[in-house]
Amino acid sequence: MAAESSKQFWKRSAKLPGSIQPVYGAQHPPLDPRLTKNFIKERSKGNTLPLKNKKASSFHEFARNTSDAWDIGDDEDEDFSSSFQTLNSKVAKATAAQVLENHSKLRVKPERAQSALSEMPTNCKVIKSSSEAQLSRSPEDACVRNALHKQQSLPLRPIIPLVARISDQNASGAPPMTVREKTRLEKFRQLLSSHNTDLDELRKCSWPGVPREVRPVTWRLLSGYLPANKERRKLTLQRKREEYFGFIEQYYDSRNEENHQDTYRQIFERILFIWAIRHPASGYVQGINDLVTPFFVVFLSEHVEEDVENFDVTTLSQDVLRSIEADSFWCMSKLLDGIQDNYTFAQPGIQKKVKALEELVSRIDEQVHNHFRKYEVEYLQFAFRWMNNLLMRELPLRCTIRLWDTYQSEPEGFSHFHLYVCAAFLIKWRKEILDEEDFQGLLMLLQNLPTIHWGNEEIGLLLAEAYRLKYMFADAPNHYRR
Repeated sequence: MAAESSKQFWKRSAKLPGSIQPVYGAQHPPLDPRLTKNFIKERSKGNTLPLKNKKASSFHEFARNTSDAWDIGDDEDEDFSSSFQTLNSKVAKATAAQVLENHSKLRVKPERAQSALSEMPTNCKVIKSSSEAQLSRSPEDACVRNALHKQQSLPLRPIIPLVARISDQNASGAPPMTVREKTRLEKFRQLLSSHNTDLDELRKCSWPGVPREVRPVTWRLLSGYLPANKERRKLTLQRKREEYFGFIEQYYDSRNEENHQDTYRQIFERILFIWAIRHPASGYVQGINDLVTPFFVVFLSEHVEEDVENFDVTTLSQDVLRSIEADSFWCMSKLLDGIQDNYTFAQPGIQKKVKALEELVSRIDEQVHNHFRKYEVEYLQFAFRWMNNLLMRELPLRCTIRLWDTYQSEPEGFSHFHLYVCAAFLIKWRKEILDEEDFQGLLMLLQNLPTIHWGNEEIGLLLAEAYRLKYMFADAPNHYRR
């Protein structure tokens, strides 16, 4: 009985604070049974063993075993799977024959390429770039290539891991610190150790990134969670942690923890529950759970010298875990205070931001904007998630943490500057966007952008372009209005 109540913890009546609210645009494009049936069958076979009894002691396991509205494999997919089992055998055979026929046609290209290679003249032109190679292809080759690419990419929708190479959150790779990095770290330490930290100077230093060693303290100050005065800081930290666990005792039913073997899930559940209770106008909305993750990982890194990705949190003392949980709650609350209209009824904040993004892109890159209109792609179909999750589902976690260094240094970083980051992020992929020539191909691209290997360099360039756009358009809004 207790297990059932625990499983249904977040699926209570929508009238109660803390219950899940429906979110538009959680999964685009809609799953096509004809394209996803094999994938779902294999998934249902692979998931026959129960995983809930397995203790997820590392953050990597927690992220891998946790899915939400943005992941494939929710309840809707299970309905598809059951319907596929009753598929008519004649239809299945006909479909298989069609696939074999298409595959045999596609084999023509490698054979033609091999024969062309053997007949290549010795004085042929050397192609120096991929773009030049693209232009040199014949229209027939392009059609075959596009058909092959789409047949390979459509059935599967890869999900960017929430945790991907987060062991080094200060630089890509983990090279030894340079003289410049050591100088910056020393400057941060001087600012943080002063009796009254100069927050304006701290924001200025944090904009290009915060060193990993001082990021937890810096984030507590930049978020507004702790005051600048060093003496008051310690007292406030202790008082706020006690206040949070006072909420736990008052509102949270400890019986929900009876069957909890997952420390991460238990912590996140309590954080989200208390926030929903304290903000009944919005309650819990899918996507807010993502916003806890960067704070949790940063504050965890304060107590962990090894890789956070595979660290077993059960080895930490209960006091340390309580401190990480409370600090994550208060910093997330400060963040959401500035963007709460994103999560109230009908989510008007997100609707306005998506509309502003559309108007901005129409001014800075009319060709991309018209390309979307030509194939009837609505900005809400891909940018909703960008606004709802602050690009966390589009970027590796290490990049999100670096991005938030700048967001917390910018005035209204999460609510205002994020718009220009999204615009710069979209235009970054203009070539790939213009190469796609159908609705489904565009949405597949926009929801699976290849950022898995991004690091600080790419985020730095993205932020620089976003700042340029803000400088040009923020103080002159009519520039991006029709």
